[in-house]
Amino acid sequence: HVQLVESGGGSVQAGGSLRLSCVMSGYAYTSACLAWFRQVPGKEREGVAAIDSDTVTTRYADSVKGRFTISLDNPANTVYLQLNSLNPEDTAMYYCGAGFVLPNRCVGGSFLPAWWGEGTQVTVS
Repeated sequence: HVQLVESGGGSVQAGGSLRLSCVMSGYAYTSACLAWFRQVPGKEREGVAAIDSDTVTTRYADSVKGRFTISLDNPANTVYLQLNSLNPEDTAMYYCGAGFVLPNRCVGGSFLPAWWGEGTQVTVS
């Protein structure tokens, strides 16, 4: 009964910003890994960012380092992705995911969530 719901997507001009939100219900953000992925039709899904709830360590794809920031609001069971300096290459469906793995796996680049949201579209023109 764990559910993730994303919001905050939309259409922006190049150089603009968006903040995506993902609210988790059914389980609290404790000993959890939270991550954002994105996918464009015809391309493989890409891991964008991940954060471990215990250590609060993070990782980012090289393509978004310095522009995107992942963060947690534990009391609200919400994970955010702040997207700055957007360019058309960032256009994609963005998904949040959650799972329960050790921190090293969470931020090691190999994390696959057990639960997924339905996604929110980001379009940059």
